[in-house]
Amino acid sequence: MLWRDRGLYVSYPYRGEIGAPLQNVTNDEVRVIVVTDGERILGLGDLGVGGMGIPVGKLALYTLCAGIHPATTLPVMLDAGTDNRALLDDPLYLGWHHERVRGADYDAFIEEFVQAVQQLFPHALLQWEDFAKGNARRLLERYRDKLCTFNDDIQGTGAVTLAGLLAAVDISGSMLSEQRVVILGAGSAATGIAEQLVAALASEGVTTAEARRAIWLVDTQGLVYSGRRDLAVEKLPYTQPQERIATWPVSSVGPIGLEEVVTQVHPTILIGTAACTNVFTEKIVREMAKHVARPIIFPLSNPTSKCEARPEDLLAWTDGRALIATGSPFPEITYRSQMYTIGQCNNMFIFPGVGLGVLASRARHVTNEMFVAAARALSACSPVDKNPGASLYPRIEEVRQVSQNVALAVGLAAQQAGVADQTTPEELEQRITEQMWEPHYPHLRLKKTLLANDR
Repeated sequence: MLWRDRGLYVSYPYRGEIGAPLQNVTNDEVRVIVVTDGERILGLGDLGVGGMGIPVGKLALYTLCAGIHPATTLPVMLDAGTDNRALLDDPLYLGWHHERVRGADYDAFIEEFVQAVQQLFPHALLQWEDFAKGNARRLLERYRDKLCTFNDDIQGTGAVTLAGLLAAVDISGSMLSEQRVVILGAGSAATGIAEQLVAALASEGVTTAEARRAIWLVDTQGLVYSGRRDLAVEKLPYTQPQERIATWPVSSVGPIGLEEVVTQVHPTILIGTAACTNVFTEKIVREMAKHVARPIIFPLSNPTSKCEARPEDLLAWTDGRALIATGSPFPEITYRSQMYTIGQCNNMFIFPGVGLGVLASRARHVTNEMFVAAARALSACSPVDKNPGASLYPRIEEVRQVSQNVALAVGLAAQQAGVADQTTPEELEQRITEQMWEPHYPHLRLKKTLLANDR
């Protein structure tokens, strides 16, 4: 176990003693913890302890975007080994030289860490980051009702995507309940988006069953439907009944692919989370665009090299009608003399404000309804309603004000759910303002001293 100014490293061989280094943390009061085990670093895979930059960076965004004082934050790396052979064979690798611990031993390691956090930092918010899909949702479900915690890859991604969809649906002149959604990918991000969509629809009076029927997932083995026997448990809620595809002219062998799903479903929304380059082909996009006035297309995979389609192609294939957001940053596009700003669906618009709202309201748990509230608050900040070529998301320069708006919505939702202090909206708003730290730097001036021989 190592305590450094860049974070706390907790290694599996020292299990049974995890509380000791946490007690030695020099922070007077830890309010936000971001933890990873480095197994699924976005676009890079298993980095072992090299993944510490993720919690460090996320907490820097908490400070930059929402004013969370850096002295109250704690980045944590849980070193449960690595399956990256290059790291294991590298004598200079600083982590534990061992394959990743799995199963009951891994769960016991996580449990010991969580118990230490509960004992030493009972009022802290714990954010899970970049855990592999086999652990991410499982750990969220295990701990979401036991402490104040959330998973940014699942809930943060779901909420920021929902915010963009709400803005796009509003511009299209339709309602969320009227949408047909196809999502390429069925991992943590995809199921997180689906979960937030269902929660948002529920707040509008749509039943859970009806909401799930509107969402079609397509994974590496094709459409997620009840005729398959290879589905992971997290995909089961979004499994389409086999009778819904009984009349489709599909082959009796092989998966039901994205092209067939788009042709049959006529989606109004197409989302990519599968990191498959250029899989949103011209044929698929033009087919979608034939059946909807304003196709909403979000190729969210990053880095850019794994994006499902390039925005300039999507605009060309839809005659400029597509409403687009991406996971990676793209430059502005000119199409038929109209300038388009492509919004980046970036979690930084959500999780810092969620954390600020949790701290200001003194929430004891983080609910799905709080993330839906965050999404609606972010959606309200979209500039696209004032400029047809504008981004679906606000400018990054506005992120602190956006975080304040998100925090207020989250705090009010926490109060409504009965998991936070009850205050007036004015008092909650004041708490949020008081929580936002701003650095003040001394102004230095260079004093010019003339030496005698220089005169």
